[in-house]
Amino acid sequence: MTAVAPKARAAPGEPVKLVALGDSLTAGYKLPADAAFPTVLERLLKARGADVTVANAGVSGDTATGGLDRVDWSVPDGTAGVILELGANDMLRGTDPKVTEGALSAIIERLKARGIPVLLAGMQAAPNLGPDYKARFDAIYPALAKRYGLTLYPFFLDGIIGDRAQHLDDMIHPNRQGVETIASRMLPTVEGFLGGLRQGASR
Repeated sequence: MTAVAPKARAAPGEPVKLVALGDSLTAGYKLPADAAFPTVLERLLKARGADVTVANAGVSGDTATGGLDRVDWSVPDGTAGVILELGANDMLRGTDPKVTEGALSAIIERLKARGIPVLLAGMQAAPNLGPDYKARFDAIYPALAKRYGLTLYPFFLDGIIGDRAQHLDDMIHPNRQGVETIASRMLPTVEGFLGGLRQGASR
């Protein structure tokens, strides 16, 4: 662990490198590159004085298992932290929450072994999947955050659900305005995460 952990820390004078590992919500489905979540978040962070880059490792249609299959090459050496946003497609497909939780857990453990901290972006199941499924799915993210001591942002889509003005026509994916809302709401949590990375690097 200690042998590889220094790879996760920025060299003096270099920006802190974050990777957003996710699905279409991260990738920026049907949006220009400058409107995708990682780019918007990076812009907001820099406007507040943070020397940081946020790489876009979002793949539309990806499940938690798909993210596990590509985590090693999607998160390069030198990454200081990962924003993990996966599970929405599992939910839309009605995947057993145990499968989703197992894949997310494996991603976290793979990154932990490389000394790379994780900010976990939670997802919530749609009510039409039934109360039992929703309860089991929604519990995945707080349980993982507690188990691994992660920074948790409880619900990635907080602030836009049901608001047609912040969605594309499919009412699933955020439009440019929706991404701005998501990134703005998540900003304080990301800043806290960055603060923890700096403290870790200074030890």
